[in-house]
Amino acid sequence: MFSAQLDTCVLYPSYLRDVLLQIAQHGVYRALWSAQILDELARALRVRHLARGHDAHTVDAYVRRLLEQMETAFPDALVENWHSLVPTVTLPDPDDRHVVAAALVGRADVIVTQNLRDFPPEALPRPLLVQDADVFLLDSLDLYPDAVIAAVRTVAARTGRHGPVLGPAEVVTAIHEAPGFANEIRERLA
Repeated sequence: MFSAQLDTCVLYPSYLRDVLLQIAQHGVYRALWSAQILDELARALRVRHLARGHDAHTVDAYVRRLLEQMETAFPDALVENWHSLVPTVTLPDPDDRHVVAAALVGRADVIVTQNLRDFPPEALPRPLLVQDADVFLLDSLDLYPDAVIAAVRTVAARTGRHGPVLGPAEVVTAIHEAPGFANEIRERLA
């Protein structure tokens, strides 16, 4: 099984996060993140939900529950003791060095991020790769089609509690960060 360091930007969109994590639960890959990534995620989600008019207590409870669910479902995902590597990483945006440092300590094969320009391949230690969510999901689908389709179906089956009921094709369509993956899933489900 390969390991993937998930950057904050792929954990922030809810359907993308749900599909990525469900695919990991189906044994396709080992998800990795750091406390700093989870902190960034918590801050971004808090800002989004407060801007939508939700009260602070409800938002804090939601974020706390989400992070607890992630930690429970993936007890080995949290990468620790990466801080000493940060000064050795050179990237266009120094604020992203923690992602590479955690990926190295966690022995990730790939960093999944939408910020490809901040992670140029020539700046990454070999054999660490960087992929956007679309490429990562398409590669996962090619390698493990049954597990990935089952994961999408599982996410779809959970919809309807706080919004409309969505089928698998509608779930992937809602993942704006992965249009190629959405097209491929829709074709396979047709």
